[in-house]
Amino acid sequence: MRAFATAVLALALSGCADLPDPSLPPVKTFTAPPDLRLGAVSNSRVMRDFLDLTFQLESGRPLPVFTRFEGPVTVRLTGHYDGILAADLDRLLARLRDEAGIEISRLRGERAAGQANITIEAISGRQIRNSVRQAACFVAPNVSSFAEYRLAGDDTLDWQALRERRRLAVFVPSDMSPQEARDCLHEELGQALGPLNDLYRLAGSVFNDDNIQSVLTPYDMLLLKVSHDPALESGMTEAEVRAALPAILLRLNPEGGRARDLPAAPIDRAWITAIQSSLNPNLFPAARLRAAREAVSLGRRHGLSRVERGYAAYNLGRVRAGQDPAAALTAFLSANRHYAAAPGTELHRAHVISQIASFALASGDGETARRLVEPAIRIARAHQNAALLATLMLMRAEALELTGEEAEAAALRLDSLGWARYGFGPDRAVRTRVAEIQRLRPPAPDPQDPETIQNADPQDETRTSDQN
Repeated sequence: MRAFATAVLALALSGCADLPDPSLPPVKTFTAPPDLRLGAVSNSRVMRDFLDLTFQLESGRPLPVFTRFEGPVTVRLTGHYDGILAADLDRLLARLRDEAGIEISRLRGERAAGQANITIEAISGRQIRNSVRQAACFVAPNVSSFAEYRLAGDDTLDWQALRERRRLAVFVPSDMSPQEARDCLHEELGQALGPLNDLYRLAGSVFNDDNIQSVLTPYDMLLLKVSHDPALESGMTEAEVRAALPAILLRLNPEGGRARDLPAAPIDRAWITAIQSSLNPNLFPAARLRAAREAVSLGRRHGLSRVERGYAAYNLGRVRAGQDPAAALTAFLSANRHYAAAPGTELHRAHVISQIASFALASGDGETARRLVEPAIRIARAHQNAALLATLMLMRAEALELTGEEAEAAALRLDSLGWARYGFGPDRAVRTRVAEIQRLRPPAPDPQDPETIQNADPQDETRTSDQN
């Protein structure tokens, strides 16, 4: 399940569609696979992650046996969807075939109804949230439509009772941005085909409730490849899967036997509860702040990973941003230090940098803002996060304005809008984001303002006198 999330810099955006603004450029999309590589990862770590992801649900409930689809997998897309979502799905299926080795194909037409192993149905965000609280999208077993899901009993929808996956439904939002729908496709289809759990300690994975990664990563593809290896089959116990994994990983990740392993603390349910409470929009701000502080404290006391501690600090900064900017900046700087000490956190740091750079812009420091966002732009593009990419490009445009490069700023701002339309959706949401980032930059001083006159460069005054 992917959680519904909002960014600190963004205002609440309505999901209702509006008429396209002809003054905005066309929507930009990512047409090639993400430019990412799997670094050296130890097989002992992959084994630990795979077992924790596979034999627990996100709630912490244990799963008694391993399950997957046995044989080729078919997928059907239905509901209220557009051509962008359909194209994103086709690109994802191609990646699953090429990178994870899964025999998966898409069925088309009404005759495919009821025949597909996985039905992806685009429904309204309200319908999704009314079904699963705070969810942006989710996957359910043993059903093929939202109507069937609503009528199904708890026994039908019980993952613990499953012994083999035969029929699943994925529900994605039809009224959110193209990126939100695509991100849901990646995470929920990934869970439909592989692990059902999420782990906050994973840096380079969509199987993490921090919503940092947008698309299935090379590490995710390795996990899915393991899930569909011929040496495994539905119905195996955790002990049986554990016994089979060393030989599987030696074959699929031969370098993993030599890679250095990093210790991992056990899953900390108290820390997860604190994080989830801090993100709960139904709680009072003071309660959310207490929970965010508790997550930071628990991460330190319980020796959690740098990834988890970085996320706790990042989350604390977001909670504090509207109330105490100085404390928020301190938290963001702490998050950046934690992430810098953990491998595979380039995208995490890019998210944090977007927050830190906003403070530089607000103080009028265009050079610092530019230095921060330029490498982050490349990272956001490589990870195919259009919302973050557009935000960083718009911030760089404001930094260029501050350093007097107005023409380059205008061109960059225009170039960002196609990505913003993919990342934020409705045209009014794009304009809201543009205006919001423009407001970060302090207004130009009034030349008639007494303080401006008092702070004027004496050299300028001398030159003026010489010319008179």
